[in-house]
Amino acid sequence: MESIESYLEKNKDRFVQELIDLLKIPSISADPAYKNDVAKASSLVESYLKAAGCDTTAIYQTPGHPIVYGEKLVNPDYPTVLVYGHYDVQPPDPLDLWTSPPFEPVVKKTDKHPDGAIFARGACDDKGQFFMHVKAFEYMVATNSLNCNVKFMIEGEEEVGSDSLADFLNAHKDLLANDVILISDTGMISRDTPSITTGLRGLSYVEVEVTGPNRDLHSGIYGGAVHNPINALCEMISSLKNKDNQITIPGFYDKVEELSDEERKEMAKAPFDLEEYKSHLDIDDVYGEQGYSTNERNAIRPTLDVNGIWGGYTGEGAKTVIASKAYAKISMRLVPHQDSDEITDLFQKHFEAIAPKGIRVKVTPHHGGTPYVTPIDSIGYQAASMAMEKSFGKKPVPQRTGGSIPIVALFENVLNSKSILMGFGFDSDAIHSPNEHFGLWNYFKGIQTIPHFYTNYKDLYEKASN
Repeated sequence: MESIESYLEKNKDRFVQELIDLLKIPSISADPAYKNDVAKASSLVESYLKAAGCDTTAIYQTPGHPIVYGEKLVNPDYPTVLVYGHYDVQPPDPLDLWTSPPFEPVVKKTDKHPDGAIFARGACDDKGQFFMHVKAFEYMVATNSLNCNVKFMIEGEEEVGSDSLADFLNAHKDLLANDVILISDTGMISRDTPSITTGLRGLSYVEVEVTGPNRDLHSGIYGGAVHNPINALCEMISSLKNKDNQITIPGFYDKVEELSDEERKEMAKAPFDLEEYKSHLDIDDVYGEQGYSTNERNAIRPTLDVNGIWGGYTGEGAKTVIASKAYAKISMRLVPHQDSDEITDLFQKHFEAIAPKGIRVKVTPHHGGTPYVTPIDSIGYQAASMAMEKSFGKKPVPQRTGGSIPIVALFENVLNSKSILMGFGFDSDAIHSPNEHFGLWNYFKGIQTIPHFYTNYKDLYEKASN
């Protein structure tokens, strides 16, 4: 049987070009103006699944954006792996900070990626990462080495909260039945330190609208006599944290899981260079909740951040005005045992309560998600660990991460399946930011590693069944 390394060497130029063709499509799920592009991306994904060897493919329409499905069922006695990914991407703004157009992919070398990286929106999150699975699957089909049944579910709404996914899962439980779910929408520590994500934070995302007078006012005539909604909004947001950077919403920490000293010591073993971290971000110092390290702050502690704020006049020149309204978008990352709906409700009640007189508040919840922890004693995790150890030459580190993939907890609730988060990106790959990129080394390493997961999983599955 031809090795994955040999197959990859012969086909790597094609593998890169096919990914570039997918990255050229601006499949921005948040903006209705790109609805046709999102649909175009779904069609291309389906064609790639067919070409890779799926016996059955389909595009399922939803109230939002399409879900692409594909499968190859080789033996009813074999375990079934469901591969999840998403083909939608974040908006590329601000465009002026990109060094090359976000939907004109180019390969450039960087310090972290001396072999080159593809710069484009969606390169790492998540087109490049789910496409690794399609190419690994192609190899296994082409060499007749596929030893698990495989199902693909690639959606188009992950970046806007996967609103259509719950209904789709509930309506297609039999179609999506599986033994384990494999996801590459996370990262790893470094080339030299492979890691597998074992924990994700949850999410509560809200938009707030603050209203003062019934129209914009002349700041000379009314200034000092009427509360300025922009000033009020800034004061209200500022009050959401105390001097120790702890969140002041009553009840916010009531269900927060506190890790033991032993667990925190184990986390601290992961390689981390604080000076390199600051240098990469061009900051003089780090920030966060007192009493916790940087890696703890961005992984095991809840947060509250303003993601956008606006109001009043922001055009060229001056306009002396007190705005009638001001707005902000706020996200809260949650840790195990915190419930997104409960946190959203606590936020809404508190934000309305702290509004000064003369100010009206409207809180609009957007999407949320449940925190998730993967047990490292499961055969899925063990299969992934063994696969990475084989391709990297060292055992991966289990690592909790600060990001959120809200659908992971949903998968377990509806499909009764554990998810394995085996990602190959780096924190420095600028996902959700200008100049997002994905290393060619990372892309090829993922393709090399994934077939080992299938072999290991089938062996461990059979042992557990006997």
